[in-house]
Amino acid sequence: MYEFDSRVRYSEVDHHGTMTVPALINYFQDCSTFQSEDLGIGTTVLKEEKRAWLLSYWQVILNRKPELGEKITIGTFATEFKGLFGNRNFYMKDADGKYLACANSVWAFIDTETGRPTRPQPKDVQLYGVEEPLDIPYEGRKIRLPEETDDLEAFPVRKYHIDTNEHVNNCQYVQMALEFLPDDLQIAQLRVEYKKAAVLGDMIYPKLSKEADRVVVELCDEQAKPYAVLEFKEEI
Repeated sequence: MYEFDSRVRYSEVDHHGTMTVPALINYFQDCSTFQSEDLGIGTTVLKEEKRAWLLSYWQVILNRKPELGEKITIGTFATEFKGLFGNRNFYMKDADGKYLACANSVWAFIDTETGRPTRPQPKDVQLYGVEEPLDIPYEGRKIRLPEETDDLEAFPVRKYHIDTNEHVNNCQYVQMALEFLPDDLQIAQLRVEYKKAAVLGDMIYPKLSKEADRVVVELCDEQAKPYAVLEFKEEI
C-alpha cells in the first residue's frame, strides 16, 4: 500500500467549495505515479524501455466530496496482475479515516512502439506486491451502450489534453464529458471504459444519452467509434 497526505486546494474546488471530480481522479492518478517513481519503475524508466501502463477502465465511487482546506490521505495498491493487465484500487480518506471516495481500475501494459499490449516481466510488477481488494460493489468492465443518443458539437483535441505518452490523458476524457452533464446531477459513481487513445489534432464527436438511472457520454471519432465511454450514476 502506498499513501500520501494532502490538503484540498482552491484550484481543486468548484463554485460550491468542494473538490471537483477531475481533481479527485488526478489525485488517484498522481498517487500511482508517485508509487512507481519511488519504486524506481516510473515514467522515465518505462519510456527508455518503450513500455507504458495505460488505463483501460475506471470505476470511481464518491461518498463525499472534500471541502476547501480539508486534510486528506490518498492511497493505492495493486490487487492483481494477470496476463497483459494489472488491477489497482485507490481511496481517499478524510482526517478521521473515513472513505471519501474509492476506485477500482484496470491497466494494460503497452509496447509503445507497436501500440499493442505486451506481457509485463517480473521486474515490472513484483515491486508493487498484491493486496486484498477493497470491499466495494464492483461492476464489470464493459459499459452497456445506450440504444438512443443525441449527437453534440464536435471539438478538437488540444495541447493541454496531452500527457507524457503523447495521448489524451485519462482524466481529460472525464473533464470533456462533464461539460455535457445536467447541472444538478449529483455523481455517486463514475465508470469509464477507454477504447482507444486520441492524440493531438483528432476531433472528438460527443454523444449523450440520459436514462432513468444513468447518463452516458460517448466520446467518438468521426466514424462514431468511441475513444472512451463514460457512465455517471446518482445512486449505486
